[in-house]
Amino acid sequence: MKNFTITALENGLDNVQGFYCNAVNAGLRPDKEQGDVAFIRSEVLCDISAVFTRNTFQAAPIRHFQKYPQGFQTDFVLINAKNANAMTGPKGIEDIDTIMSTLRNKLNVTNPVMSSTGVIGYRLPVDKITSAFDTLDFNASNSDKAARAIMTTDSFKKELAYRVELDNGEHFTIAAICKGAGMINPAMATMLCFITTDADIPKKDMDELLLEGTEHSFNRISVDGDTSTNDTVMLLANKRSGAYNKEAFAEALKQIMFELAMMILKDGEGANKLVAFEVKGALTVEEAQKASMALSNSLLVKTALFGEDPNWGRIASTIGASGIACDERKLTIHYDDLLIYSDAFRELDAEREERAYRIMKQEQFRVTCDIGLGEASYTSYGCDLSYEYVKINAEYRT
Repeated sequence: MKNFTITALENGLDNVQGFYCNAVNAGLRPDKEQGDVAFIRSEVLCDISAVFTRNTFQAAPIRHFQKYPQGFQTDFVLINAKNANAMTGPKGIEDIDTIMSTLRNKLNVTNPVMSSTGVIGYRLPVDKITSAFDTLDFNASNSDKAARAIMTTDSFKKELAYRVELDNGEHFTIAAICKGAGMINPAMATMLCFITTDADIPKKDMDELLLEGTEHSFNRISVDGDTSTNDTVMLLANKRSGAYNKEAFAEALKQIMFELAMMILKDGEGANKLVAFEVKGALTVEEAQKASMALSNSLLVKTALFGEDPNWGRIASTIGASGIACDERKLTIHYDDLLIYSDAFRELDAEREERAYRIMKQEQFRVTCDIGLGEASYTSYGCDLSYEYVKINAEYRT
């Protein structure tokens, strides 16, 4: 029996005591109504854990973060949109040092870190970013502005917050803002995610639980199979509540990260459908994962989803091409609860095809593939690929 309750809150990061966040437009975006430079600040030093992209060409903000000693603490995160500061070489890191030096002249900060999102291959507009320090109110908090400022091709802001009540009467809060809509691949998704908490969580638990949460959320989604240079998930804990329970925190963290991951999929560039790809009955978890992720990444599967075509051949072909142990005589495929393929039912009759069409017209459904050889399972999540995706990415820099 759980000894805690989790309650959803509005207004995102504003709920976590001791943290402030805000944003302004510094001229990186033409739309002056939307911010492009944001910050997250803590009144006290925070422990920080982070998970970064597996892309070999990690962006300058990640390289800058990695210059700090292991286990360092910070009280400030600066975030900019419209420019990824990726593939900019040593100058990209030097630009961050220049920005942070200017920041220190305005505000007493310790080990500030930076995160960026936008176009690859261009150096940061340092003067524009530092000009934001003249107008940012570092003692005010507006999670809505911060969540909107970090968006790129996102069509809606992504922010969540939970209050966790323990059975001894103590409580803590965990909240997050996130961005992501394209270049989403389970390695992590192309995304930035900033999680704050006032829980009194030990640093070793932060590292452990953030990795677990990432594996069960952002590492299981795919919009287009591409992995960005800037993917970042950060967890900051200032311990101001004095309350902590590992089981409760783990569940709240997994819940917040999974919900954000599903928001990213729903907001996939031009996406209309969110589909869970469950592979079970595999010989090993690794094989189940391999086949599941092959399905969530397959362009042929994604276009079939967009066309609402219940062509199980694309599902079966992708599993066979994934390289796992499988046998067409043992394989079964279901869309939700509808059997689409088995050894006994290889061709869709009119009734089952019509039922399959109705399922595929839904905004969300599940594709379950039972390999029939073992006990291992894995579920990843994907979306369809539409004409709008091509349009958005063909015009990304414009």
